[in-house]
Amino acid sequence: MSNVFDVVLLMALPASGKSEVRNFMANIEGKRLQEEFHIGENLQLDDFPYVHMMNRIDEELVKLGRPRSFYREEGMFKDSRVYGALCHLLNEDYHDLLDRNIVRTDSAAEYLFERIDRALQIVGMAPETALLEADVRVKIAAALEAEAREMQDAKEAQYPQSFENKTIIIECARGGKDGSAMPLCGPEGYQYSLPQFCPGILQNAAILYIWVTPEESRRKNFARANPDDPGSNLFHGVPLSVMMADYGCDDMQYLREHTEVENTITVKAHDVTYHLPIGVFDNRVDKTSFLRADKQDWDPQMVADVTRAIRAATDAMWSHYKK
Repeated sequence: MSNVFDVVLLMALPASGKSEVRNFMANIEGKRLQEEFHIGENLQLDDFPYVHMMNRIDEELVKLGRPRSFYREEGMFKDSRVYGALCHLLNEDYHDLLDRNIVRTDSAAEYLFERIDRALQIVGMAPETALLEADVRVKIAAALEAEAREMQDAKEAQYPQSFENKTIIIECARGGKDGSAMPLCGPEGYQYSLPQFCPGILQNAAILYIWVTPEESRRKNFARANPDDPGSNLFHGVPLSVMMADYGCDDMQYLREHTEVENTITVKAHDVTYHLPIGVFDNRVDKTSFLRADKQDWDPQMVADVTRAIRAATDAMWSHYKK
């Protein structure tokens, strides 16, 4: 029997410490990571690159005098079902990873547009880029080709020869409007997004949830933001309007309290009921911001504190994993 998680869903509000925890794991010696945290060599999937590229598409549309396809001027998605579409893009990434799918295409941007449109249609939305005038689409594809190619190359570069002692880390953030009552309704929060994941993910996943308050999420979001590096996992910032409208709260604690099996999250999807083990890393008092610095600058006591906190969470996950 394997001693590592097959899939870990790394979830939290923006700037809660998800990317920092991933950076921490990437700097732990492999044998120790497996023995102490039940996490194998990381294979990492993240929906933020798609969020960023949708924004880039809109930026190019504005340059051409066209209306945005995905975002309102205030920075929120026009349609919150996009959060479900992002899950379907991750589903595709997951299967591509398992199959080691190498894409041969003359245009990585056009291929990305097709993927985004397909994911939008799965959640009942219109295929945004397919509705653009042909000349507009060609111009946007040309402008984004280098970024799309880099994104595709990075995805394929991590395909392993073997999945033995590997853990697929899937990172995403979900939430709802500030002041919302629970449960969140419509295409908001984890109650909407978790069932969008494919059976292969749900039957093999545990959840590592990083718990911060919305106020702490906003503080860390603005502290980390680097306007010169908007596509960075570690240094991107989210506008305040989005933080309040889309991430003013989240529903993971509610789902924990209303589960069928203690210490799991109940997910009903694909005519099956899944019980995903969950571990909570309490980061309400910031333990992770120092991990954005170079490893040689990490304070040993802070490393020890974050190690204990993450290990407690992964131990809780493992105690209910595939039981």
